[in-house]
Amino acid sequence: MRRPVAGSRPVAVTRAPLSWRAEWRRQWSRRRTLVSFALVLALPLILVGAFALGDRSSTQRASTSARFVDLAQSGSANFVLFTLFVSSELLLILLAALFCGDAVPSEASWSSLRYLLMAPVRRARLLTSKLVVGVVTTAMATVLLVAWSALVGGLAYGWASLTNPVGEDLSWAQLLPRLAVAVAYIFVTLLPVAAIAFWLGVRSDAPLAAVGGAVLVSILASILDQIDALDPWRNALPGHYSRAWQDALLLDPKWTALVHGTLWSLAWAALFTLLAYRRFGRADILS
Repeated sequence: MRRPVAGSRPVAVTRAPLSWRAEWRRQWSRRRTLVSFALVLALPLILVGAFALGDRSSTQRASTSARFVDLAQSGSANFVLFTLFVSSELLLILLAALFCGDAVPSEASWSSLRYLLMAPVRRARLLTSKLVVGVVTTAMATVLLVAWSALVGGLAYGWASLTNPVGEDLSWAQLLPRLAVAVAYIFVTLLPVAAIAFWLGVRSDAPLAAVGGAVLVSILASILDQIDALDPWRNALPGHYSRAWQDALLLDPKWTALVHGTLWSLAWAALFTLLAYRRFGRADILS
């Protein structure tokens, strides 16, 4: 910041336009961000309340999802596992689409995007700040969900170690590094949804179109993934390996599906991110 010299005319104080701090402030001043994080905090409490109202002695079933439900009340570790299982299928996908898909079209819907671009900053710089803040916010929501679920589960059901759906026991010392890998993998599988929402966001002035479009693409990919006749092409679909994080929690972890899922997720994310930059660099900004 330049100070005025005595006897000279006052010099206007200028600040770097579109700073990271400004983008963070813009992100956290939006009601949808606060509501999203409130929902993340509320989900484990809602699950504990639902279990308290339910019948714990109900008939046990053999499917993986049923095993997650049956074991959820056995301790904090299993409660975290169940929360991850139910949230990674929809809630985290919706949050990734919201944080990354809403950033650009919300500015356009407020008719402020063209004024931001009048600042001496390149379009790529503007787009990068919004993408990075959206992706980091998604990561924060994912980590917060796991940490808060562990605390809520521990207070509600105790701090027993993990019993995974195949009946293997893992101590906390074994679980924590595996859980870190699982959470990191879930975050990586969210990147294609975030990138698709981001790409749709630079093509539309409507935030709902970007967020809803990315979620619909995710649902469509999930439906196509159920068609066995599409083998082996369905392996490339976003979300095909979305449940591979469970392999990291086995007593003898299997890494093949995790590696494949990571590579495909990064490939889809890179593709749609490049398309978003290409579109935004050539588009006429009218709003």
